[in-house]
Amino acid sequence: MTTLKSVLVMAFGLLFLYLLFTVGAPFLLALVAVMFLEPLTGFFMRRFKLRRLVAASVSATLFTVVLIGLMVLIGLKLVDELLGFWDHVPHYLNNVNAYIQKGLDRAAALNGQGDENLPLKLENWASSLTSALQSLASSVSCLIYNFAKGIPNFFIVLIVFLCAVFLLGISLPAMKASFLSLFEESSRLQVEHIMANLRKSVFGFFRAQLLLSLLTYLLSFAGLLIIGVGYPLAVALLIVAVDILPILGTGTVLVPWAAYSFMTGRVATGVGLLLLFLVITAARRIVEPKVLGDAVGIGALPALVSLYVGYELIGVVGVFLGPVAVIVYTAARKVGLLHFKIKLQ
Repeated sequence: MTTLKSVLVMAFGLLFLYLLFTVGAPFLLALVAVMFLEPLTGFFMRRFKLRRLVAASVSATLFTVVLIGLMVLIGLKLVDELLGFWDHVPHYLNNVNAYIQKGLDRAAALNGQGDENLPLKLENWASSLTSALQSLASSVSCLIYNFAKGIPNFFIVLIVFLCAVFLLGISLPAMKASFLSLFEESSRLQVEHIMANLRKSVFGFFRAQLLLSLLTYLLSFAGLLIIGVGYPLAVALLIVAVDILPILGTGTVLVPWAAYSFMTGRVATGVGLLLLFLVITAARRIVEPKVLGDAVGIGALPALVSLYVGYELIGVVGVFLGPVAVIVYTAARKVGLLHFKIKLQ
């Protein structure tokens, strides 16, 4: 009965975490932000003798100003580099036209040598090129459409997130007391230990993800500078954004770019991009399990397994939910809530 109860508790807990990482993502991020701001709020309360309402409001206001300021500065820089990139689009198109013209000249040379299969080859080549261009145009159109469609939703999520930061910062102690009141007096100490371990591990998890993203950005930025491509800031940020998603990864940006460079005759750039892709991939595969394991308090192998299994079962959300499930299980075992052993006889 105890084992069944523990399994049911874990099942409901995982369901709650899944909902928290999906529809409740703005509130989860707000809770994490409030926990990070809690030392600052406590400092204001102690140093200036402020009530929690005022101290939490000041901390949330400072956080909002800094966040919006960084978003504006980074956004302006990205828009500037994207506009500069757009000005060079005709140059890129001219390179593609030159590649097509080279192919046509080669086809004409083959025709001069009496190649009987030339018409069929040209038809297949033209069909493949048309399909590729149509696919590229469709992908660009979908990207622009999804980006434009996501702007209102982003601002709604941002407003909800900032409001949640203010409200959670004010009512955090009351929420903790209300949550602990759900448990019996004898179990509250164990629950507090689990919450402390979970808070430490979740902070460590997000810190590890931030360090890995920073590593990817520094490698990308340095590699792009060495290769000599334009707009390294915007491209490095794009690589980091894509690398966060397990479905895509850095190869989604660097490999097609390298292929395009080979097609247009820039062999050195293509080789450099492929080497950059290999370096980033190897660095993340080597560093990620160790950094994540040390940060969340679980071993490198369980961290890697939880990442993979979570992603295979749930998708992108599972990348975050898998390690959290292992963290909760480990914390519960430490305080004796899930202390059971298998009996063969």
